[in-house]
Amino acid sequence: MRTVVITGATSGIGLEIAKLLAKQGFRVLGVGRDWDRCQRALEIVTRVSAPGRAEFFAADLLQQREIIRLAEELGETLRVTAEGELFALINNAGCARGWYMTTEDGYEQQFALNFLAGFSLTYRLLPQLKKANGRVIMTGSKSHNGIGVHWNDVMLSRRYNPLTAYKQSKLCCLLFARGLNDRYAHQGIRAYAVDPGLVRTDIGNKDTGGLVNLVWTLRKRGGASPEIPARTFLYLCQAEPAPEGLNYFRCRERGYSRQVTSANADRLFALGERLCGVQYDKRAEA
Repeated sequence: MRTVVITGATSGIGLEIAKLLAKQGFRVLGVGRDWDRCQRALEIVTRVSAPGRAEFFAADLLQQREIIRLAEELGETLRVTAEGELFALINNAGCARGWYMTTEDGYEQQFALNFLAGFSLTYRLLPQLKKANGRVIMTGSKSHNGIGVHWNDVMLSRRYNPLTAYKQSKLCCLLFARGLNDRYAHQGIRAYAVDPGLVRTDIGNKDTGGLVNLVWTLRKRGGASPEIPARTFLYLCQAEPAPEGLNYFRCRERGYSRQVTSANADRLFALGERLCGVQYDKRAEA
């Protein structure tokens, strides 16, 4: 039985991914922000799948210390139940913010959760992914277009705009997937980003307030059910051989910003390594 880790798995797109994968025979290790939400999600997934197909872990992925703890717990669980193999890591946890907020490490929260959490967790689960020739899937967004990384002030501390921070964080998701492929595709690991499109979730209503909360409440009415984008994650987990594209929407390859280059990915990796205290392999020579 192939094992998949899904972050942000207690609601919205993440919960739908967990349900779909468990129904299709995958073993799901879901991650949520608190234990009560994890328990509710476990009950939901268990109702639609065979017993023992899901297990949930609570961790606040805004904080690097929590990511380290979670990776240790997941690593031990994979050792005991999956021969140390992880077939797919779905870095889906994400947030939107209405004003400048930082983590305990001093990192802007959208940058920290939407990108750095996946960057750090993926590194710490690389041995298990390598053993399974695994796949890493980031939840991206069409909004990554029309922006570049603000290298001189990546946390946007001097002139904060919530939408700019969100768009930048999603660009970083694609750059991360690009950089992973540059470094590990020759070792059997493939990385992707999924553009979910406009979806009826509460991401724009959590810790946003004011105008952002109002705009998202109105905008999401025209969005798709979370089950729709969840099918693309299922596709990328089931497809054999592993697809060779980078960015996917509705189970089809989609284009992406010209900012998504190996040079920018290398620069982002260097930054992420410094912020997370890790060291990925160097990019493989073409």
